[in-house]
Formats: sequence, C-alpha cells, structure tokens
Amino acid sequence: MSPATPLHILREVQRGALTPEAAVGLLRPVTDLGYARIDDHRAARTGLAEVIYGEGKTPEQIAGILEHLVSAGQPALATRVSPEKAAAARALLPGATYEPVPRLLWAAPEGHRAFAPTQEGKVCVISGGTADLPVAEEAARCAEWFGLEVERAWDVGVSGLHRLLSRLDGLTDARVIIAVAGMEGALPSVVAGLVRAPIIAVPTSQGYGVHLGGLAPLLTMLDSCAAGVSVVNIDNGFGAALVAWRMVARR
Repeated sequence: MSPATPLHILREVQRGALTPEAAVGLLRPVTDLGYARIDDHRAARTGLAEVIYGEGKTPEQIAGILEHLVSAGQPALATRVSPEKAAAARALLPGATYEPVPRLLWAAPEGHRAFAPTQEGKVCVISGGTADLPVAEEAARCAEWFGLEVERAWDVGVSGLHRLLSRLDGLTDARVIIAVAGMEGALPSVVAGLVRAPIIAVPTSQGYGVHLGGLAPLLTMLDSCAAGVSVVNIDNGFGAALVAWRMVARR
C-alpha cells in the first residue's frame, strides 16, 4: 500500500475519484479522537504510517485508532497487545488479525505486509534462545510488515557456538542482521566479527538475577568490542525492525 501523498490526493480529486470534502479530511495533518491525536501525514513524510503502542491503551482506544487508520486508507498496526485486549478489540473491529507470539494486532487490505516487498536484500533476524522469541518474532513480523524480506534463525546463542556457525551462510547474505539476546547479550558481538552486514542488537528482559531485567545485556551490547553494532532499547523488536527498514528501503 503506497502512502497517500498530498499530490496523489489532489490528482484523485481532479479525476473525480475523490470529493473535495473527502480530500480536506485526508489533508488534515492531525485527527483528534479525544484520547489520541493521529498523525495522518506520517506516511507521506516518512514512508510509513503511524504504528500504535498497545500497552496502556484500552481495547476501545486501540480499535478506534486502527479503525481511523483503515478508513483513511492506511495500514494499521498495533504492537504489544495482550490476548485479552486483542479479543476485545477484534470484537469492535471485524477483520483485524492477531498474532499472539509477537503480540501484534493489525488490519491491512493487502494481508500481512503493509507495503509492497522491497528488492533491496534480506534482513536476517536471529535469537539467542527460545525465550527471546516474542521479541525476535516482533522484529521479524514488523520487518515483514514494512515490506522487507526476512530470514529467521532461532536459538543460535553463543552457549552453543556450533548452532550459530551452522547458519553462517544465511547471515553472510543478509543486508542487515537483527540479533536478539538476553542473559549476557554476547550474540551481536560474536556475529559482528563474522559478517560484513550492520548489526542491530536487541537486548531482552530474559535472564537470571544480576541480569537486572535486561540491563546486563543492554550494557554488554553498548560496550561491544566488535565494530558495526548499533543497539535499541530492551525488548524493542519493533524499533529494530524500523531501523532495518530505514537502512534497507532508503537505498
């Protein structure tokens, strides 16, 4: 789905496919729903529509924002939506799809991708362990939502280095690698020493005591001895996917 730019909207009015009144609504930069102010022009400015952060919002608020985006012809995605909230929101917005592992709720006419696939190379998303899958799958599915080709490699942490080396061919072909890991967070540093692609490191909140809810791997990744590693915040799979899209799609 292509973002509706102001020029496109005006051309639709010119050829009679859109009324001037409808165009005025689409050209508004912000829609105030009372509980949220929707950035209607974000897709035209940045290439991607606004994405909803589900935590802290009620099902009614999530459904209302999704419905507004869909009615404006934009793809609608909400992250961090619990199964209970998703069930309630889907009752208010028939046709929405929920994926429980990455906790994503979305509605788009063109299926699981909001935008046409790019031809600029694949993104590889890897996880240190199975416990990291919710964050890793959030990164993978959001990257696919943005139109990127994604290859997954789960449970390739450094505690069994042979598991990572067995997937090395797929890593060397990647344009960008998203490395998701908890515990001590060493996976991105190891990968960065083996490949030429930029590494986006995602620390997770999985680990024992001194792990401190993800602070330990976050500090490890920030202090990586390997060059070419960038770091997003704890459990931020969505943010990693967005950074990967900016790296790949902008080429």
